[in-house]
Amino acid sequence: MPFPTHDASDQELDGLIARLAASPADRTQLLQRLLGEGACRQLGIYPIPKDFKLSVVIPVYNEKQWIRELVRRVEAVPIPKEIVIVDDCSTDGTRDILRELESHDDVRIVYQPHNQGKGAALREGFRHAVGDAVLVQDADLEYDPAEYARLIQPIIENQADVVYGSRFIGESHRVLYYWHYVANRFLTTLSNMFTNLNLTDMETCYKVFRREVLADIHLKSDRFGFEPEITAKVARSRNPAWRIYEIPISYSGRTYEEGKKIGLRDAINALYCIVRFWLFD
Repeated sequence: MPFPTHDASDQELDGLIARLAASPADRTQLLQRLLGEGACRQLGIYPIPKDFKLSVVIPVYNEKQWIRELVRRVEAVPIPKEIVIVDDCSTDGTRDILRELESHDDVRIVYQPHNQGKGAALREGFRHAVGDAVLVQDADLEYDPAEYARLIQPIIENQADVVYGSRFIGESHRVLYYWHYVANRFLTTLSNMFTNLNLTDMETCYKVFRREVLADIHLKSDRFGFEPEITAKVARSRNPAWRIYEIPISYSGRTYEEGKKIGLRDAINALYCIVRFWLFD
């Protein structure tokens, strides 16, 4: 006896899914009816204002292996956005790939005239960002763009002005270097002692700012000192005092063979920056 077919029902379901995919507002409304508003908020499913725009700033240096896939993943995130890529004078063929990506409507690329470091690339990217919120994204696959909705949620819901994505408060992560973990925790603890914050992951890549926050801060660090510098200057602000949130994120770290760049020199520089930017501008 042949099994019944459901071609008509499948086509109707496919049509419904296609319509919902084309309309994030309808998709959010349906999920809220099915799961409830509270459950959806916990999952990062919530309505995004029609006039909201996210600027994703990506500093790039010698990331030929990853940059194309990263941009694909960022573009796939269903949030109104612009992608600002700042190439820090790559020499491995990354620039050839970026020139191909210049044709994408939502991508803007800035080419640094010489290598200056992550902090300098971010300063340049922030100058070009026009979104309501600005998110920092490293040019590798250690951090997942699928986290964006959860990261910007406290800002959209007016609970925060700055959001840090923490690798150490509950989400999955790739098991890698013990001493990197120790250094991260030590630097975060020392930063907290100076700033009187209770962050768990000061060195995280994922940081999101209302555009007004960045407009109020003058950044100086050229390399990885950006992380303690921005943390100190956000914490020091008193008029206004910026509200800071942490959101758990997943993390898939890479090895040095896979292109990891941060090292002992940067840890020592971060230690110096923690003290410098709390005591002095």
